[in-house]
Amino acid sequence: MTISAILSSKGDEVIAVSSDALVADAVKLFAERRIGAVPVIDKGNVVGIFSERDVVYSLARIGGRALDQRVGDVMTSPALTVAPGDPVMAALSLMTRRRVRHLPVIDNGKTIGFVSIGDLVKYRIDRIETEAAAMRDYIAS
Repeated sequence: MTISAILSSKGDEVIAVSSDALVADAVKLFAERRIGAVPVIDKGNVVGIFSERDVVYSLARIGGRALDQRVGDVMTSPALTVAPGDPVMAALSLMTRRRVRHLPVIDNGKTIGFVSIGDLVKYRIDRIETEAAAMRDYIAS
């Protein structure tokens, strides 16, 4: 199982912001799209990840003025990334070790997707359930 399998089932749309975007605008994007994080892309390169966690830390640090800051001032950087050919289990391990929940998918220097820990766990559970059903069918026959 590779990251490309995840993208083939969930799609490869990448919703992103630039480091110059205002935190308030990114928060509005989170609410409109019902998402919790986006890659921060400048000149075609992923320079960080901006997540709800970054918003909370910024609000705790400076209060309501956090919404007037630039995303680049509060994002998590550098971003950890994966390639489409990377195994799902390796990506899950990376997320667990580094305590991150989102990874941009980079292929030949281009961002081709964005996966969350929820995407990976869902895919893994679906595969396990499929294998279990096949085993039950095999045993019953």
